[in-house]
Amino acid sequence: MVSAPELGIIDDRRAPTTTLAGWRQFVQDDPVTLDLLPEPDWAELDATGRGEYDEARIKYHSELIVVETSTVRDVIRQGRLLSLLNQREVCARRGLIVSGAAATGKSTAIKQLGRAHELLVRNRYPAADRIPVVYVTAPPKGSPKKLATQFAHFLGMPPFKSRANEMDIATTVCEVLTEARTDLVIVDEIHNVNLATSAGEDLSDHLKYFTEHLPATFVFAGINVESGGLFTGIRGQQIAARCVMTRTGKFPYRDEWRSMVATMEQALRLHRHEPGFLTRQAKYLHQRTGGLISSLSHIIRAAAIYAIVEGGEQITRDLLDLIVVDHATESAAPKPPRPRETQT
Repeated sequence: MVSAPELGIIDDRRAPTTTLAGWRQFVQDDPVTLDLLPEPDWAELDATGRGEYDEARIKYHSELIVVETSTVRDVIRQGRLLSLLNQREVCARRGLIVSGAAATGKSTAIKQLGRAHELLVRNRYPAADRIPVVYVTAPPKGSPKKLATQFAHFLGMPPFKSRANEMDIATTVCEVLTEARTDLVIVDEIHNVNLATSAGEDLSDHLKYFTEHLPATFVFAGINVESGGLFTGIRGQQIAARCVMTRTGKFPYRDEWRSMVATMEQALRLHRHEPGFLTRQAKYLHQRTGGLISSLSHIIRAAAIYAIVEGGEQITRDLLDLIVVDHATESAAPKPPRPRETQT
């Protein structure tokens, strides 16, 4: 049986970002950095030292880096601008909606916006006990009480009594967040709110209550929200009139895609990897992933970890062919055929 160190099992899990503790850890944790050992030092490691070194590299590659794509830059730019515009507003504050297909980097972009904003606030008010950013997800088949409870859960508030209704919870949450000087609220999975249903209407009304009682900029993200019922009816028209829309999507095979591949490749920490190999495979990687940034990150990180666990220490075309990405991508973008070898 393979031992835990050989499998690279690391008990270093993080709290979810839908809790204040988890969000703060996400904000304050800098990307993991790691330098390769010089070849002589690597060769002299004993079994214990090699296991610890490999585990550190597995942890490093499990996170790797967040590539600052044009999507991330656009969301941060739009979010920061709206935050500045809303500073003196007392009603009808402008919000941001990030919409796109699944796995196109919506959650990554809005979290990077939240992190950038919170770091700016902390830098300006280092001694203040603030909660600059709140990150929650819209509950599936949710009710107003469930939504209010999501905010309370983020704050770590004690459970409310069973007789407490959604307005009791919402009022308390708004008081706490106003006192904590919260000025950016991020609501992910907003596609769970379908205004074509009575439950969706109730949830939308409750969300509107938060937007009107919190002096904050609201950022929403969801899957194809334009066609998901969010803009349905009078409520939907009001949301559309108050929000700026930015869209995420697949990346075409252009310079930015090649640059993303090169950036991820430069971050690898493998002892036998051939520099520039992944960059030369950029078109293959685009075909394998369909231009999805999440699938690209998965296939490169998984290949790097596989190379460490199996001892090959390099990513090859054969290894990339072994890595299975998500089912949707595999179905839409099957592995391209290998080029024929030149006959001599």
